[in-house]
Amino acid sequence: MSSPTTRRTAMSSEREIENLISAYAYRNDDADFAGLGDLYADAVFTLDGTSARGREEMETAARDIIRVGEDGRSTTTHEITNIMIEVDEEAGTAVAHAYWTLYQTVSGTPRRPALSGRYLDRFERRDGRWRFAERNATTRWRAAA
Repeated sequence: MSSPTTRRTAMSSEREIENLISAYAYRNDDADFAGLGDLYADAVFTLDGTSARGREEMETAARDIIRVGEDGRSTTTHEITNIMIEVDEEAGTAVAHAYWTLYQTVSGTPRRPALSGRYLDRFERRDGRWRFAERNATTRWRAAA
């Protein structure tokens, strides 16, 4: 019998894409700049009209945007909800829509919403794996200063 760490269970396209959507939040919240670069290595990431294309530009943009606390982690956390995924298995493409909320998470203070908006994502299957092709993030609400 193989161990759980070596056995790979078949995953639906929808689940694999949902995991990519969540991976962005985890990598952002961990201030994992290289991981964000890997996630968008062959993609375009656009936030409110400003774009980064590929690994290096994504890492640079992430370093400019993400505030890092003394513990080395981001001072914010993401929640992603209302995920809708449409997959075209034959074409190897997919589109996803979701809402996001960014929370300020400073140690010793209550977590509070700072921004929220929508994601419009495009994905492509390459070498049997789903990858981001494009993310368009649009801010729809910003907390009063």
